[in-house]
Amino acid sequence: MKRPKLRKASKRLTCHKRYKIQKKIREHHRKVRKEAKKRGRKKPRKDPGVPGAAPFKEALLREAELRKQRLEELKRKQKLDRQKELEKRRKLDAKRSAAAIQEQTEGKESSGKSEAKKTKKALDKNAKKSFHSELEKVIEASDVVLEVLDARDPMGCRCPQLEQAITCSGGEKKLLLVLNKIDLVPKENLEKWLNYLKKEFPTVAFKSATLLKDRNMTFSRRRARIDLSRHTESFGSECLVKLLQEYGRTQDRAIQVGLVGFPNVGKSSIINSIKKDRVCDVGPARGVTKSMQAVRIDKQMKILDSPSIVADPTNSAVTLALRSIIHTGESCSVNMVKAVDAVLSHCNKQQVMMFYSIPDFKNTEELLSLLAQKRGMLKKGGVPDIENIAKSLLCDWTGAKISYHSEPPASQILPPYLTEDKIAEMQAGFNLKKLEEENSSTVQALKYPSPASSIVFQSAGMTNGKIVKNKVVEEESEWEDLETSHEEEDFMETDDDQDSIEKEEGNNVKEDGRTQMTRNAELGMGQTGHAHSENEIAESGLANSLSFSLDKTAGENDAYDFNTDYV
Repeated sequence: MKRPKLRKASKRLTCHKRYKIQKKIREHHRKVRKEAKKRGRKKPRKDPGVPGAAPFKEALLREAELRKQRLEELKRKQKLDRQKELEKRRKLDAKRSAAAIQEQTEGKESSGKSEAKKTKKALDKNAKKSFHSELEKVIEASDVVLEVLDARDPMGCRCPQLEQAITCSGGEKKLLLVLNKIDLVPKENLEKWLNYLKKEFPTVAFKSATLLKDRNMTFSRRRARIDLSRHTESFGSECLVKLLQEYGRTQDRAIQVGLVGFPNVGKSSIINSIKKDRVCDVGPARGVTKSMQAVRIDKQMKILDSPSIVADPTNSAVTLALRSIIHTGESCSVNMVKAVDAVLSHCNKQQVMMFYSIPDFKNTEELLSLLAQKRGMLKKGGVPDIENIAKSLLCDWTGAKISYHSEPPASQILPPYLTEDKIAEMQAGFNLKKLEEENSSTVQALKYPSPASSIVFQSAGMTNGKIVKNKVVEEESEWEDLETSHEEEDFMETDDDQDSIEKEEGNNVKEDGRTQMTRNAELGMGQTGHAHSENEIAESGLANSLSFSLDKTAGENDAYDFNTDYV
């Protein structure tokens, strides 16, 4: 049996072989030297310059410099011309390819264009309707509603329609405010907001965990170093759970807690932080949660996750930029640029420049082009991708990347739907002293950005939202459907009466001509239609709107119609 090799083979050679290799190398070097001698050495010739004794030396040196500058300018111009020609060719090629694709798909597009538009509108309407219906389910099913606010702009995340609907429910439902993302604002600003909000509703300070491992997710061994202490820990979750459990004990029954709020305030992240597991889908995109999701915390409590509140289009441009749900299909570059412009108009320009490390800019488009070049978001030919950079900038402002803060109002002015009795009613059943102690301990445990590094933001006030669907419009549409159905029935019945009258008149009246017979028939139809409509109203006893519509049809039948006259 052959002995196994325990180490690598030796690189030692025999002397004969080594001497042979060395001899070959020497011969090769000799050959190279001989060829170099034949060619001769070509040293670079130095510019001797203008001799010192030469007349007009200064003038000659100036001419030489001017000649040099002209050559450099010519080279630059040629380079620019070449670049322009390349851009023109690229544009022409792009136009030709686009024209070819358009010609191929012209037939298909013409047939399916109208259908696509209809489906798109229907999808948008259906999405908004589903958001409304799911939100209504959550509000109706929950005993306690948690309105989640972004600590950077708490007033802009409040919805007066939601608060009014819950406060006017007759004490059946309670409303709590959860101030999320408290680690992104200075400590002094956070304390001011907590003192301001607790005078209206019980307020909980919260910092959700953003990096939670999913059950189905697998990570590779080689990973970048991340400060996990900042992202995996949550603050305020125990305080919130204890507060809700104590309220449940006072009610002596199992309670359901609903989480509501505008997009990207951290509703699903709060549930994941309480459960310490990724049970709800989260992401930087707006409107990730599209339906109600129930998560059981313990035997006596269940939390309901809801889709975002749909912002009313009558709100200001800043509010719509930060709080509305932006769909990828309907967003264009112009609208995105306008949204970014609206956000930046409420900030300090110098602070924005310092945060993004960019030079001074004249307008929003220049800022976006500078950011696109810095981040490498370029299209073909080095053109900045304005639309995508605007989307990413808005994601920075709604996500947890930028630290900015807004100041609370100087004086406490209660909304019209809030009175002292309502405030006492909302605070009943909660241990407010213990809540204040827990909030202070949460505030002390966190690290905060300095006021100098945080951007000052001017809030636009409360955001109007669409909470309940317009039931009046639905009722009107139902009444219209009823009216049309009754009108059709009336029209069919009058047609039957008309046929019977024509037959009777045909038997009784002599054959004097078709014209007289048709006119008599039409007059008879008007009279019978009027009598029939009066009898139907008396018998049915429907609503005023229905009776009005029936009388109207009867009046129309009384008039003589010249289109039906024939000879």
